[in-house]
Amino acid sequence: MIAQTRKFLQIIAIVLIAVICQSSIEETGRSQMGSIKLIFRADDMASFHSANIACIKTFREGIARSVEIMVPCAWFPDAVKMLNENPGFDVGVHLVLTSEWDNVKWRPLTHAPSLVDKDGYFYQSIWGDANKKPINCLLGTDWKIEEVEQELRAQIELARKHLPQLTHLTAHMGCTNMSKEVKALVQRLAKEYKLGFEDDYGLKEMPGYGKAVSTSDKMEAVIRNINELTPGTWVSIDHPGLEGAEMQTVNYNPADNLGKERQAVTDIWTNEKVKKALQEKGVEIIGYKDIKTPY
Repeated sequence: MIAQTRKFLQIIAIVLIAVICQSSIEETGRSQMGSIKLIFRADDMASFHSANIACIKTFREGIARSVEIMVPCAWFPDAVKMLNENPGFDVGVHLVLTSEWDNVKWRPLTHAPSLVDKDGYFYQSIWGDANKKPINCLLGTDWKIEEVEQELRAQIELARKHLPQLTHLTAHMGCTNMSKEVKALVQRLAKEYKLGFEDDYGLKEMPGYGKAVSTSDKMEAVIRNINELTPGTWVSIDHPGLEGAEMQTVNYNPADNLGKERQAVTDIWTNEKVKKALQEKGVEIIGYKDIKTPY
């Protein structure tokens, strides 16, 4: 009986040693390959109340770790309140120089006549789009760099006033790349305010959904993209939202179901399958605050 017990214990010890060795080999392999870090960045907070709710949901229940706030928007105070209740959420100023939706419009914080249309709103686009209906675009006007600077400063300073967790700057609708002059300005402002600027982090962007349309297909695309990540620091940028009456009013065309698209992001970023894929791949979920500021 004693001999059988000793033999059983020897077998258990051999199995445990094998498991430990295999784990060590796998860990060494991962170390040699290099780590994978990924920022899930939630854009357009303050644009809508439902966007505010969804951004916080994807942080508290999901995988979002950085959020971009649009200071000139109507729901900015609401967003500030929510973010101050969730101080661990890394915040960037999503610099705004456009107002793209049909039924929701934003104005600059400052007196900036060269940056607004005849009604005093930001233009609908930076560049315009020749393939769609004509829209008013900022680069088709005599815009002034001095007014761009005063407006962007005002947005940064109002965000800093209310959000101590502010760490970086990003562009809404690509406004910081509208000219070399504007990009240089934003880099200078980032240094002055001791903030990072998205273009200077050297992040690789994770692919999007491809041709996926349904939420389930989009989720499978995200999981596939996660499994194909290589070592390095990546960013995935999207727009959490909620499907409901508020989002249905945004565009003239009811077929443009913005709420459905943004609800899908919220659902995917809080999904347990996605979380499991990240864990199994060994991805470290981070925010911009976890990367050394480039300045």
